[in-house]
Amino acid sequence: MTAILGISAYYHDSAAALVIDGKIVAAAQEERFTRKKHDHRFPGNAIRYCLTEAGVSIGDLDHVAFYDKPLLKFERLLETYLSFAPAGFPSFVRAMPLWLRQKLYLPRELRRGLDGQYQGRYVFTEHHESHAASAFFPSPFEEAAIMTLDGVGEWATSSWGVGRGNRIELLGELRFPHSLGLLYSAFTYYCGFKVNSGEYKLMGLAPYGDPKYVDLILDNLLDLKEDGSFRMDMSYFNYCQGLTMTSKKFDALFGGPARGAETRIDDRHFDIAASIQKVTEEVMLRMSRHVQRRTGMKNLCLAGGVALNCVGNGRVMREGPFENIWIQPAAGDAGGALGAAMFVWHQLLDNPRSVGACDSQFGSLLGPQYPDAEIRAFLDVAGAVYHEYPDDDALCEAVADLLAEEKVVGWFQGRMEFGPRALGGRSILGDARSREMQSTMNLKIKFRESFRPFAPSVLAERTGEYFAMRASEESPYMLLVAPVLESQRLPVDGAAVGLKGIDKLKIPRSMIPAVTHVDYSARVQTVDRERHGRYRRLIEKFDQKTGCPVLINTSFNVRGEPIVCTPADAHRCFLATNMDVLVLENFVLLKKEQRGAVDIDVEAYLAQFQLD
Repeated sequence: MTAILGISAYYHDSAAALVIDGKIVAAAQEERFTRKKHDHRFPGNAIRYCLTEAGVSIGDLDHVAFYDKPLLKFERLLETYLSFAPAGFPSFVRAMPLWLRQKLYLPRELRRGLDGQYQGRYVFTEHHESHAASAFFPSPFEEAAIMTLDGVGEWATSSWGVGRGNRIELLGELRFPHSLGLLYSAFTYYCGFKVNSGEYKLMGLAPYGDPKYVDLILDNLLDLKEDGSFRMDMSYFNYCQGLTMTSKKFDALFGGPARGAETRIDDRHFDIAASIQKVTEEVMLRMSRHVQRRTGMKNLCLAGGVALNCVGNGRVMREGPFENIWIQPAAGDAGGALGAAMFVWHQLLDNPRSVGACDSQFGSLLGPQYPDAEIRAFLDVAGAVYHEYPDDDALCEAVADLLAEEKVVGWFQGRMEFGPRALGGRSILGDARSREMQSTMNLKIKFRESFRPFAPSVLAERTGEYFAMRASEESPYMLLVAPVLESQRLPVDGAAVGLKGIDKLKIPRSMIPAVTHVDYSARVQTVDRERHGRYRRLIEKFDQKTGCPVLINTSFNVRGEPIVCTPADAHRCFLATNMDVLVLENFVLLKKEQRGAVDIDVEAYLAQFQLD
């Protein structure tokens, strides 16, 4: 047995992944255990989980791999600070203590984190090598082109190459400070959202606006080439030398300072979001065409934080040159832990790789699961009122009835997801046919901005009835956006003409309005028998009762918190929101039956955030 532990830590989304004899046994983000969103600290809890899941100890590990090279990253930081001196001094002073205390001495920190029980050597893969390995090695392709796009690793901000059999080779890269991820994050910051977590919000905001600033961006901020490479005019940005993403020159170009967090969003922000989203998609399309020309491959694998831009992914799939695309579900830094471990197994140890019809990531359901006996004991101690169902059929029958009544259901089943998307393990579910469900779930359950779209989960073989996707196209990880078919759309009357911004939400646009964005798009999850088990059976039951094979699926958490991990996390979230039902494996809790349960005063809660 060869056990390889992969670790990502100290920058964003710490995580651990365990690969044994080439099989992905377990993987999880540290935030799920500490309840601190995007926790960057050493992933001690995630490591303990992975080892426990596999039944091995630290002393049993053969290799430990870290997802980037800290000395190269430090070199980039020093060169950047010197290049912008003295302007970069405040940023330099802020960053150096942590580097001198911790990040420059990672072998020592790793030994300490592993309690001194691991005596072997540490492998440090390059950041984009880790992303590329996470993209290709679990994919269902014998050979494929690879693209990785993010903010920055050591020096690279994007890379491309090829994967064949058990090896990857990176052939080209774009280097810091020119970065698609940082460009998108700069606009995230400017529109008032938090960098490294608010990019989803910017993408969700884009369809409410008009891309009227595209030419302004292309004429001033970056020189975009036909192959997708570009150079940015750094006078508009401040991330190299300062503590903000954009400069006063950027503010002047776009007509004012950055939006303050939690303040009202106006038409200008909608239009700016639409514009940078369109530019991002254009860069992704040009890069994909260039990579296909250079590699001649028919398959593409994607990873890196920008690969979570599912709107861009959808355009690459529909308009790009590749026949098939596979995207790493944990495409950000967390997935680097998995990539580092798989890189050691295949590339360094030269172990063969077998490819099947399905990928080898097991639906990305790689986190903890909890047995019925443990859940029952927890519920009894908590004094919860619950109903226990004897089998899947009875459970799914009962929950499907509740969903058809437009109840909002917290769904906690099997292993937790690895990556940012809820895929049927830790999900909040609702009826996609409801005209009120999007606002209800955003405001009363998730406590978040009303403009945020929800994703549909659809039975894989019925996808073509609702969404414009190819017959054989899969999207099990909710990483592709597709248009809702014309046949499912509702006619929009004259009242919709001239509506702007959030007001566009008032108009139902399809037979499944709760998952149809204002531009008739949807972030699709296809649900199949191989990966999705009980979740698949629930949607089948709902379809039998309603004739609709589509459910709303959003992550089981509230604003500002990570996805729930334990039954206790789920129960706490259930009681703290206006969720109607909680399903913990075979146990069903109804809010109206819980002692002391009260409706949350959502208006009072949201008033402190001044949300639209």
